[in-house]
Amino acid sequence: MSSDSQDPDPYASPVDPDQATVSVPAERTSLWVDMRTGEDWWAIWCAGILLIVAFAAVWVGQPAELAGNLEAGETVEVVSPLKSFLAKPGSWTENPLDSLSGNGVGILGVFLTIAILFAGAMQIRGKSAIGFLKAFPIVFALAGLAYLLAGQSVVKAYNLEYALWALLVGLIISNTVGTPAFLRPAILTEFFIKTGLVLLGAEVLMSRLLALGLPGIFVAWVVTPVVLVSTYLFGQKVLKIPSKSLNMVVSADMSVCGVSAAIATAGACKAKKEELSLAIGMSLSFTVIMMVVMPAIIRATGMDPILGGAWLGGTIDSTGAVAAAGATLGDEALQVAATVKMIQNILIGVTAFCVAIYWVTYVERDANAPGVGVSEIWYRFPKFVLGFVAMSILFSVLYSTLAGGPELINAMIKGSTKTMRGWFFCLAFVSIGLETNFKQLLPQLKGGKPLILYICGQSLNLCLTLFMAWLMFKVVFAEAIAP
Repeated sequence: MSSDSQDPDPYASPVDPDQATVSVPAERTSLWVDMRTGEDWWAIWCAGILLIVAFAAVWVGQPAELAGNLEAGETVEVVSPLKSFLAKPGSWTENPLDSLSGNGVGILGVFLTIAILFAGAMQIRGKSAIGFLKAFPIVFALAGLAYLLAGQSVVKAYNLEYALWALLVGLIISNTVGTPAFLRPAILTEFFIKTGLVLLGAEVLMSRLLALGLPGIFVAWVVTPVVLVSTYLFGQKVLKIPSKSLNMVVSADMSVCGVSAAIATAGACKAKKEELSLAIGMSLSFTVIMMVVMPAIIRATGMDPILGGAWLGGTIDSTGAVAAAGATLGDEALQVAATVKMIQNILIGVTAFCVAIYWVTYVERDANAPGVGVSEIWYRFPKFVLGFVAMSILFSVLYSTLAGGPELINAMIKGSTKTMRGWFFCLAFVSIGLETNFKQLLPQLKGGKPLILYICGQSLNLCLTLFMAWLMFKVVFAEAIAP
């Protein structure tokens, strides 16, 4: 995803995404300057601050004798002191105001936290903090409206999550009255989503990911790259999609883990915002369909819940949708589905890194120019992915080494960081909608090639994942994972 609207163009002249050449890079800023002003780095700093504060609150507020009680085999409930100060709109049936009951203070707390944190970041980065603070209340209100719509009982029963509503709210505004210019300083799509992804790193714990051992790794790490590469080659060689960046983003979105992978990959291949919006729109649409249809197929065919869960985890794009679909099949399927999906989530960083290397080495390389050095790969690599990996490692260590580590980390996630991550993603989806105009998207859909690419790639993904899940969970490691 291009960040030209927020940061200076790193090249002397823009890159044509349809040509395999790249302009000569301008003089690079020093690492220190980049760490002080770069959006990727500030996503790490902001998420890091939130995680430090969230964990410190749980650590200070933990029950006395937590370790001793756990050693004695007692069940101890750990609750984050921040839980009541960080919330989102709840469920409602007839009166929308019911969604605010007991959540008003928490919603205000989220608003103030993000406003203060991001205004400070904008000021230090040399951007307009005042402009951000003037526009942010409206963007936040639109995100709150998306949560409100998703919380209605009938809508909730159909699993129409906040991401879809946030995108629709933004799209309706941008394609009718138009997005007001004064909102632009707070439409920080990349900043929001990158900060949310670094927060997600604390939830992707290695100890949990390896709970199912090699079966889940084979399903997530073997099928995914095969599908990604096959889909990309299919788009280039068969469909002949003009934009390589659109081809890559759609392939990564569909094969890895939906929106998060699309964002990371878009940053690595400098995809346009319109291309990212198109990929996310298709992903969200098919996610809604798959999370309803796939559990029905699993039940109708009498498929084993372990096998069904692994199939869900390896194919449905959204982690939340995977959990929702798995829950309809029972706790066993939910556990397997969520674990496979989290193992697959590790590939976000790997995919972004490999795409960055491929893009600067082959796609944008001039045949008459010297080869691209390691420094260029580092410059183009999405730095926020480093934050994602670092948080995953750090909190995995805390989870496994601290006395009461699982209870403390779970309390931190459930009581604060998961809520904040949801708001960041919701704000990002609203921003994507506000930045997207269908008139700009129509040329990308010309001939229906992106849609054909997604359908063909997802079909391959469904078949290969089901086969690998059956082979690993029911044949090779059947005895090891038997309940």
